[in-house]
Amino acid sequence: MIILVGVGHVFDIKSQIRGMILEETPAVVAVELDKMRYGMLRQGARGGKSPLLYKLLSKFQDRIACEFGTEAGSEMLAAVDAALEINAKYALVDMDIMKTRDEIKKNITFGEQVKISIAGVSTLFIRKKRVEKELKKFHEKEEEYMNEFGKAFPSIKVALIDKRNQYMANAVRSLDQKFGHVMAFVGDGHITGMVQLLQDTQPRVIRLSEVRDWKPTYPVNDDGQDNNSASVSFSYDVG
Repeated sequence: MIILVGVGHVFDIKSQIRGMILEETPAVVAVELDKMRYGMLRQGARGGKSPLLYKLLSKFQDRIACEFGTEAGSEMLAAVDAALEINAKYALVDMDIMKTRDEIKKNITFGEQVKISIAGVSTLFIRKKRVEKELKKFHEKEEEYMNEFGKAFPSIKVALIDKRNQYMANAVRSLDQKFGHVMAFVGDGHITGMVQLLQDTQPRVIRLSEVRDWKPTYPVNDDGQDNNSASVSFSYDVG
């Protein structure tokens, strides 16, 4: 069984994600990270060898996440930590960030570069209220939203969305065949594409809006941790 969970990197949804994993008890928790980005999140580092587009996104996400009272990417670490609590395996299922960088550098057009530069400046003025507005627009007209993005940034959409959807769907499928019960946490914008690629497996889907509204029912103590949490770590490399 595959469960695809849509997340947002700037929202404080750590407790929801932890509760879902503790209640569902999957055999494997898959997260939208590669080894480099996972290491950077664990070490609290940002940028590094990331593509310029990732650096711009990281700066934007860090600022907006702060407005939401959290840290960008903390939901991914929460998913991994919850997997360790239940002695489940965790898998880093995203494409290598350097391969994505090379794909973008190889195919990006001058017009897209100009638009990225303008977008990088415009993100300085985007605030929490605008993020909520855009998220609502995305949920209401997702296909239209993605089509507009594809027209404005065709090569970037292929590298950041389409090819990563395929890579992550293949990884999740492999995990399902090997372990039988996979809970995958990916950006909400990847959900529809991955569902189409995995439709023969009939995945269960939980969108970001549901995650944000979800009320944890698993008992926790005052520090947010289960009293019976485990310390044994397992990981599974799909690379």
